[in-house]
Amino acid sequence: MAWIAEKFKEWTDSRDRPEYAVDRDHLLTNVMLYWLTGTAGSSARLYYERAHADYWGTPLEPSGTPTAVALFPEENFIALRHIAARSNNIVRWTEFDRGGHFAAMEEPDLLIDDIRNFFRSPSLL
Repeated sequence: MAWIAEKFKEWTDSRDRPEYAVDRDHLLTNVMLYWLTGTAGSSARLYYERAHADYWGTPLEPSGTPTAVALFPEENFIALRHIAARSNNIVRWTEFDRGGHFAAMEEPDLLIDDIRNFFRSPSLL
């Protein structure tokens, strides 16, 4: 529980208290889902694998799939458009003034509106 709570503290727009960004009941529900299913380790594996991948530093294959990027200021990584555009067909890039890694729980209305606008975009037709 401490590890996940620490991630909510560090990766949310919380001003040091996760419950400022995410309702305490949602935080506890999230922790319980990991705990009861025994999946905390497997969910963290993605971060380990990304940091230790053999392909790290080699160019990615370009994708023609229309891609949207929603950036929240307290995300745990910095996305740079010129680098993302090397391998992605970016048709929507939105930078928000609040939110973090858990945007669906922190700022659901902002995220939902952005996703809806992406799928309504003429570039997808």
